[in-house]
Amino acid sequence: MFYSLFGGDIVLIREKEWYLCDVLFIGWTRWTTSCQHRCIRGWIEVTRFTGIFLAYMHYSKNIKITKILKGRLRWKIMYDVIIIGGGAAGFSAALYAVRYNLKTLIISNIDGGQITETTEVENYPGIKHIGGLELGQKFREQCEEQGAEVVNDFVARIEKGKSGFKVHASKVHETKTVILAMGSEKTKLSVPGEAEFASKGVSYCATCDGAFFKGKRVGVVGGSDSAAKSALLLSKFAKQVFIIYRRDKLRAEPRTVDSVHAEKKISIIFKANVIEIMGDNVMNAVKLDSGNVLELDGLFIEVGSKPDSELVKNLGIEVDKSGCIVVDAAMATNVKGIFAAGDITTGSNKFRQLITAAAEGAIAANSAYGFVTDESIEC
Repeated sequence: MFYSLFGGDIVLIREKEWYLCDVLFIGWTRWTTSCQHRCIRGWIEVTRFTGIFLAYMHYSKNIKITKILKGRLRWKIMYDVIIIGGGAAGFSAALYAVRYNLKTLIISNIDGGQITETTEVENYPGIKHIGGLELGQKFREQCEEQGAEVVNDFVARIEKGKSGFKVHASKVHETKTVILAMGSEKTKLSVPGEAEFASKGVSYCATCDGAFFKGKRVGVVGGSDSAAKSALLLSKFAKQVFIIYRRDKLRAEPRTVDSVHAEKKISIIFKANVIEIMGDNVMNAVKLDSGNVLELDGLFIEVGSKPDSELVKNLGIEVDKSGCIVVDAAMATNVKGIFAAGDITTGSNKFRQLITAAAEGAIAANSAYGFVTDESIEC
């Protein structure tokens, strides 16, 4: 068996199975025009210029052409692992996979995942502080330097193939294993006016949209660490920030809570729920369950997230009641050859952090290596 490269096309030629015609279609030769319309040897009609003439042969006494492969031929790549998702889990998995010499493709619609919505990362070992967008870019740069292939694309579906899986994006990719690292998506309030005023005052990303509210009054719905950090970021732009939270105490990291209480621009409304978002062309107020109306120019919704696991429903992968993919200690799902990591899983006691996502990605890559090679890496 050998490989031959003609005009940018890699063609696999098996001994005594494929025959490469010795007449190449080179642009300046007198054969070019003729070969685009017919086989100059008189073997068979050719309807499209292929760059090379490839024929399936019967090796008998009388050599007979039975099939011409039409069109430009490309060698289909079989990846060892395709990773879907470009957050900490996905890029960590890719980094380990390429170091295990696995042919690796990572497909992501955004480099960095949800970390790109974080203003500053301060809780990752070795990094004092870094912007989420910058960290996401560094994730990609490091993986590409190590040899991973990274494409920005959307995956439409995954299906089982004869020798692995087919991942359908703008192109169909084939792989022996899949690591699911799609993360989670922001939960919506599902109240009147939310859809109507989306991007017209309603936002789910303070990092993305905070600067548009300079000198304005804004609200943040939620009491998590993400909500508190969003409020702190918004206080750098807005003249007043209201945290609206259904409980009587913030559920953020203690240091973050201290910073919120120390910021004079931030006020907290406890035991309150937004039941309607109001406005005309843009939002201008929210109605609370107390009946009070709070005038606001913008509302940032930080009420948690749900796993982005819709893609795996047709594969029979087990999920829990909240939609998280059920994994074992090796990050393996109930479907052989498919692993998962990060916010999308039941792993790490559902402690959804950058560092736990990265750890799960590394474990998933190790497990994929074992599946592909039937070997294990011991440290």
